[in-house]
Amino acid sequence: MPSQHFSVALFLAIRSIQRGNRFTFFLTVMIMGLVFVNLVFLPSIISGVVVNFNSQSINYNYGNLVIEPRENEVYISGVSEVKQKISQIPGISGSSPRFSAGATYHYHDNQLSGQITGFNPRYEQEVTLIHTKMKDGDFLAEGDTDSIVLGTSLAGNIDERLDQVDSLGGVTTGDSIDVTFSNGVRRTLRVKGIIESGVYSVDRTAFITLKEIESVYGLSDTATILLVKLDGDGQEDKYKRILMEYGIAERIRTYQEKGLGFVNDAIRSFEIINAISTMVSLVIAIVVIFIVIFINTINKRRQIGILKAIGINKNIIVYSYIIQVFIIASCGILLGLLFSSGLVLYLTYKPLMFPGGAVLPVVEAGSIIRSIMSLALVSLISGFIPSWKTANEPILDAIRGN
Repeated sequence: MPSQHFSVALFLAIRSIQRGNRFTFFLTVMIMGLVFVNLVFLPSIISGVVVNFNSQSINYNYGNLVIEPRENEVYISGVSEVKQKISQIPGISGSSPRFSAGATYHYHDNQLSGQITGFNPRYEQEVTLIHTKMKDGDFLAEGDTDSIVLGTSLAGNIDERLDQVDSLGGVTTGDSIDVTFSNGVRRTLRVKGIIESGVYSVDRTAFITLKEIESVYGLSDTATILLVKLDGDGQEDKYKRILMEYGIAERIRTYQEKGLGFVNDAIRSFEIINAISTMVSLVIAIVVIFIVIFINTINKRRQIGILKAIGINKNIIVYSYIIQVFIIASCGILLGLLFSSGLVLYLTYKPLMFPGGAVLPVVEAGSIIRSIMSLALVSLISGFIPSWKTANEPILDAIRGN
């Protein structure tokens, strides 16, 4: 477009906005801003869910890597030897063997089945942050026997209406509960503490020392899994290969691989919702811009006809409306960025609570760029169609208003 054409089109666009209905202009900008917020908000929540799950997986469930029994075997034998090999590898900050089994808990008249996990508390503190989430009482010590730590969802409340899931009905520190292990052994254990981590899998589990659970099953130097913590995240695949090179023949999986099914299902569901929400938002933007420009051109048909009659190129008229749409979309995007920033700031201090814990919105640059481009594109297209149609009307028809 020649520079003189652009100057005329810009002049016509600014004059049209200045002389137009200011309420309509600000309302349109507001709608565009809210559409932009909708385009950005849900993807930021999806990203937040992924970040939250990864953080929980590393800090509470798996560490960075999980070593599992060899194929067709139930346990990892010779755990101390495996740990010795791991300790020789630079870049690994710790490893913790765990022994998990099914158990049934009895407390007063309540009975509940679940999972019980045994670990060495000293090793566990090198890998996970469970020990930092004591709601009441104390964490396990390495030599503890006949002691147990319960997750808060498992312990529950005396008023069971406060529980979101079935619980033992209000176990507190110092109480004793009976535990029947999967091999039929039944023991009475004293509750040493209550954990409240915000992670469902942790808050629904009971923990005892590895020494205690090995005595129940008559095993020694054995684990069902072994957690490995790296000095830094993001190098799981590299260290997976290194562990194999150090002669560890057990199966090795990253925390992503362990939680792959659950995360993928959750993300797919979110992405479907996001796709529907995005389509609806863009349709709203198209309809709003189309109606605004269509009504504008209808009301100014005579003026457009006169402009054409005095020699103004019809392309300049179309460009003037495209510039108007660009100004509206730009103002809407800027307003949307302001709204989005405020919303993210608010949710950072008051995060959304999901079953898996608190989720903070994570706004990615790619999501912002895609939202800006898609909103600008649909706005320009929806503004071009009515302006092009009106600008191509015969001059006399436009002047007469026919």
